Amino acid sequence: MADQSAGLDWRDGTPVSTRFDDPYFSLENGLAETRHVFLTGNGLPDRFCDGFRIAELGFGTGLNLLAALDLWRQSSQGGTLHFTTFEAYPLTPEQMIRAQEAFPELAPLAQELAPHWGKTVFALPDLSFELIEGDARDTLPNWSGMVDAWFLDGFSPAKNPELWNEDLMAQVARHMAPGASAATYTAAGHVRRALQAAGLEVTRVPGYGRKRHMTLASKPMTTA
Repeated sequence: MADQSAGLDWRDGTPVSTRFDDPYFSLENGLAETRHVFLTGNGLPDRFCDGFRIAELGFGTGLNLLAALDLWRQSSQGGTLHFTTFEAYPLTPEQMIRAQEAFPELAPLAQELAPHWGKTVFALPDLSFELIEGDARDTLPNWSGMVDAWFLDGFSPAKNPELWNEDLMAQVARHMAPGASAATYTAAGHVRRALQAAGLEVTRVPGYGRKRHMTLASKPMTTA
């Protein structure tokens, strides 16, 4: 069933962008992929600490936020998780709620956050959330934040190349604290080269499911 006004098609409960012809999450198991790529890929929960800062390119359905906050709570980490996400084409709250129904394991958390969808800023006792709407090529250079972990989750580089270009990857690196990490499901050579050109240490590791490889990057610690 197509929803042209929202730019979505729905395939067995999975939203697919008609703008980029790409699903918002894995058709196999979106939650498992998120956990493998973005959580394990960034060394979480072992690196969690009060005030840990995550930033994301591509908010989509909010799945990565739900998975990160779920892990934060499951790990009994105290304090506040800071989560900033950059999104050019936000889904409506109704679309997000429908998409999240694919993950019953996260249902209690999804219901808790549902009243906040559509807001650009909100806070819970253990979460500080900010959504920055617009083209990240314009918004990220003007952002003053620094992060401990990046979730690079734009649509496929072949279909959404503007979110993976060398200039934007340089901005990703510029906003990483020393020792910070970044993870993405893609192993595209030009993405890895762009991250390397930004001064990051880049590795290719096994991906999720049928994706043979994914990419991790880290910012070297400053030397005395």
